[in-house]
Amino acid sequence: MPQQVIGVIGGSGLYEIEGLTAVEEVRLKTPFGDPSDAYVTGELEGRKLVFLPRHGRGHRFTPGEVNYRANIHGFKQLGAQWMIAISAVGSMREEIAPGHVVIIDQLFDRTKGRVSSFFGNGIVGHIEFADPMCACMSQLLYDVAVEAGATAHKGGTYVCIEGPQFSTRAESRIYRSWGVDVIGMTNIPEAKLAREAGLCYGTVALSTDYDCWHESEADVTVEAILETLRQNVAMARKIIRSAALKIPAERPCGCASAVKHAVITSPEAMDPAARKRLALILGEE
Repeated sequence: MPQQVIGVIGGSGLYEIEGLTAVEEVRLKTPFGDPSDAYVTGELEGRKLVFLPRHGRGHRFTPGEVNYRANIHGFKQLGAQWMIAISAVGSMREEIAPGHVVIIDQLFDRTKGRVSSFFGNGIVGHIEFADPMCACMSQLLYDVAVEAGATAHKGGTYVCIEGPQFSTRAESRIYRSWGVDVIGMTNIPEAKLAREAGLCYGTVALSTDYDCWHESEADVTVEAILETLRQNVAMARKIIRSAALKIPAERPCGCASAVKHAVITSPEAMDPAARKRLALILGEE
């Protein structure tokens, strides 16, 4: 049986998991440029964990500057099948308080101009994305979050904005009227690319604030977000460790074969350079 490889993307420091051995850094080149930073790999009771700080160490890249294609392709190059995304979010619901965890199941894209697909420039592919999160991964993340003692919410819609500015008060109120549950800046196009790459992607959304819609709470500030995140790092580590140890031997979902029927370009019409660039995504490498 091939070794299980679990990718984890989020803030720096999350690779400090108790019991992680054989830790090393790996720098990669991808057909889509350089990832945000070196990957950190390690072993946890027979499972390989691969970590990447989404914004680079020291938080050097804005959400719009992150090279999402290179990041996801790098995980694929390192053999990842499962992927846990750790994301700071603002709460759009009274019942989702700062410090709570939301295992989201839907996304609403409000980004502008981000490259959101491996396809294009010679090969056309249309991936199914009705349910953007892997149901198996998400259920597991919810279960282990509850076991770890988190106040966890199962399901929810994440509206992804361009940033790096936070929302205006008008925008925040409109998003709430649309029925979204949390707001963030990074899960798009990350989730789209993970699906194209055949990864079982799930998000642990860490609520840090009430955005700016809440009349009795202070408006969102970077200081408040960082303080809540510091408090949540230990919980995030517990969730990652528990999820990694409980991931099943076989993937019961269809994520791995999502790209199988996505390509509509006939083989004879494919640009050779594009085919080479997409070889790992198409399963030809």
